[in-house]
Amino acid sequence: MNALSKLAIAIAMTATASIATAQQGAHSGHGSHDAHAAHAGHQAAAPAELTDGEVKKIDKETGKITLRHGELKNLNMAAMTMVFRVKDPAMLDQVKVGNKVKFAADRVNGAVTIVQLQAP
Repeated sequence: MNALSKLAIAIAMTATASIATAQQGAHSGHGSHDAHAAHAGHQAAAPAELTDGEVKKIDKETGKITLRHGELKNLNMAAMTMVFRVKDPAMLDQVKVGNKVKFAADRVNGAVTIVQLQAP
């Protein structure tokens, strides 16, 4: 990985952390509707747009999956390869390394988590 790619990943991760901190620190009357929805648990939020991904690694013991993925617009995250938690460990039984998938990710208890996964 070249220095420019590393820099882009570092910037994306920093921006994501800053957004999460801003949403957690938002007070009533200060912040966007999205920040208020986050405080309300936003269980009824609209489903995230599905993103294309490729399975690089599966770790059933920890309930995690590594995906190379496109842009995650709802998380303001650039395309990259990263490890995700899965909302339901049974999702990992649907896929194998090398599979092309479509998925939606969101923040669940502070961790970027796959909340929907469509396998081939």
